[in-house]
Amino acid sequence: MTRQYNETINDDELRKLPLLQFEGEVTLVDDIRKFHNAVEEISGCRILGFDTETKPSFKKGRRYKVSLLQLADDHRAWLFRLNMIGLPAELARLLADENIIKVGVAIHDDIKALKSLEPFEPGGFLDLQNVVQDHGIKQLGLKKLSALILGYRISKSQQVSNWEAPALTEPQQIYAATDAWVCRQIFLALNGKESRQ
Repeated sequence: MTRQYNETINDDELRKLPLLQFEGEVTLVDDIRKFHNAVEEISGCRILGFDTETKPSFKKGRRYKVSLLQLADDHRAWLFRLNMIGLPAELARLLADENIIKVGVAIHDDIKALKSLEPFEPGGFLDLQNVVQDHGIKQLGLKKLSALILGYRISKSQQVSNWEAPALTEPQQIYAATDAWVCRQIFLALNGKESRQ
């Protein structure tokens, strides 16, 4: 039997929920040696949470290239600093791999931004916004989806921080890892699966 979810949640209800954040191992991939290790680890995963971050622009008409790509399994998150290492061909191949499911929210712009760094044919991507509508959910942002499906709130306090800073702070890293990891947790919950996949 399919579990029923509320269609919406208001801000007061959201604030009362316990906070959820990623507590696993975060690997910051900012050089090629770390990159090769990360790709090897990820290639054994079947289901990954996916997200990207871009340095915010506070000037009209100015847009920055995507700064960070986050991929996460149940207990590991890899943060690829694309502003430092670019999008190497091996990573593009992973993003094109149909056999690795990559789950995110509103992923169209993320994929477009990644393809502007290195052309690839996306494979295995799943946008939660398309899935949750089948469950009657009307609020499609990650923060509300986390609340409605998992019963937890996630912090968005680092969203407009500088993703091209020379060093990412621990709060930035946890925020970035959480956003990818929570997408995976939501996907598993919707499919009635345990999180240990």
